[in-house]
Amino acid sequence: MLVTALEFQSAAYRDAYSRINAIVIEGEQEAHDNYLQLCQLLPDHQEELQSLARMEDRHKKGFTACGKNLNVIPDMDFARAFFAQLHHNFQSAFAQGHVVTCLLIQSLVIECFAIAAYNIYIPVADPFARRITEGVVKDEYSHLNFGQVWLQKNFAAVKQELEQANRQNLPLVWQMLNKVEKDAQALGMAKEELIEAFMIQYGEALNDIGFNTREVMKLSAMGLLPV
Repeated sequence: MLVTALEFQSAAYRDAYSRINAIVIEGEQEAHDNYLQLCQLLPDHQEELQSLARMEDRHKKGFTACGKNLNVIPDMDFARAFFAQLHHNFQSAFAQGHVVTCLLIQSLVIECFAIAAYNIYIPVADPFARRITEGVVKDEYSHLNFGQVWLQKNFAAVKQELEQANRQNLPLVWQMLNKVEKDAQALGMAKEELIEAFMIQYGEALNDIGFNTREVMKLSAMGLLPV
C-alpha cells in the first residue's frame, strides 16, 4: 500500500521517517568520510575522490532539510548502529591498506544500496523530498562509476579480493534491510522491491567490472549466507 500525501504528517509516518531519514543522513556522512580516506590509498585520484566527498556532504545537507521539512528529528543513534558493521569492515580494510575491499564496500555495496533505495523512494516521497532525492540519485551513479572503472581496469589483479570482500559484506545488506523492513513499508517501500532493485544494480556493477553472468549469480547468492 503506497503512502499518500495525506499521511506524511501522521505520527506513524513521522516515527518511521525519523529512522529512515537518519539512515540516509548517516549513509551520506559515511560515504563522505570513506572517500576522504580513499584519498590516502589512491593518491593519484585525490582530486576526484575529494570532489565525490564534497558531493556526499551536499547530499547530507539535502536529506537533513527533508527531515526538517516534516518536523522530524532523525534518530542518529539508530543510524550509526545500522551502519556499524559496514563501518567496521571498511575501517578494518583501510587499516590494512586493502583498497579493493574499501572500494567494494563504498563504491559498490553502499552506492548500489543507495541508488536502489532512492529509486524506490522517489515515487512515494513527499514533494520536497522527491526533488532532493531525484537530484541525489543522479550523482550517485557517478560515485558508483568511479569504483567500477578502477576495479575494471585492475580486474585480473583484484578479482580474488573482490570475491572475498563480497562474501564478507554482501550478507550485511540483508541484515540491514531486515532492520528497516517495517519502517520502509510505512514510507511506501516494500522490502522485496528494495532487494530486487539492489540486486539488479549490484549485479550490473559486478558484470561491468568483469565478472561473467555465472560468476555474478554465484557472488549474488553469497548475500543469502550467514556472515
